[in-house]
Amino acid sequence: MSTPFVSFLTDFGGASSAPAVCRGVIWGIAPEARICDISHSVVRFAVRDGAFLLFCTLPYLPIGVHLAVVDPGVGTARRPIAIRVGRGDLLVGPDNGLLVPAARALGGITEVRTLENPSLWLPRVSSTFHGRDLFAPVAAHLATGVAYQSVGPQLPSDEIVDLSLPDATARDGGLDSTVLFIDTFGNCRLAGQTDDLAAVAGGLQPSDRIAVIVDDHRTVVPWATTFGAVPIGSPLLYEDADYAGLAIGVNQGSAAERFGLELDRPIRLEPI
Repeated sequence: MSTPFVSFLTDFGGASSAPAVCRGVIWGIAPEARICDISHSVVRFAVRDGAFLLFCTLPYLPIGVHLAVVDPGVGTARRPIAIRVGRGDLLVGPDNGLLVPAARALGGITEVRTLENPSLWLPRVSSTFHGRDLFAPVAAHLATGVAYQSVGPQLPSDEIVDLSLPDATARDGGLDSTVLFIDTFGNCRLAGQTDDLAAVAGGLQPSDRIAVIVDDHRTVVPWATTFGAVPIGSPLLYEDADYAGLAIGVNQGSAAERFGLELDRPIRLEPI
């Protein structure tokens, strides 16, 4: 890469100095690197939330090195890895499933290597801050053009920890779904694509009505193209722009609060 590009995602928190420390490590090795901070506000320890954000974001970023650290198993026997993908990117992070959905979205996994070359780490590696001591320096070295093969031995791709996002299931004229992700506005991304709902509905048009069933509570909401298509405070089903899948929101409100939703909460959608 003529100008090294590194994207960076963690659950370190917006008030933490840890992201700045890691950026300092990267710039110490790759002074010309462009660093794109995806987010450092992933819910703490929420590996799937981090995986979902990487899955949604990385296809829009330049080919480069993508560093991700949501690592509740830091310092344990979990492996540090770097994944090469079909598009040409390298993904660096813990072997806990965090990198896998994004790797699939970038052309699939072509090779996996464990990070076992200490010459690419900081001189002293702590047991609690691998983001700084191991992952950031390896990502920086790779961004400067250090050979991928030098990070460590190859690992069969079927031996890494898998993480698959839940799918929706068509049943009895409706769609059984679940909550995949809740953003800062309270909008809830749901398992399933627009085509899945359209298939059970016989097509979808703006203002088509869909029953949203959570436990025994049934609420009829419209299918809409944007938040402003419904009155302020009103709910809607829509296609999420980042995820390109189903989502439920409230115009200038929180769908999570309105419907009592949380991650993995079952939700059923029935066209009317």
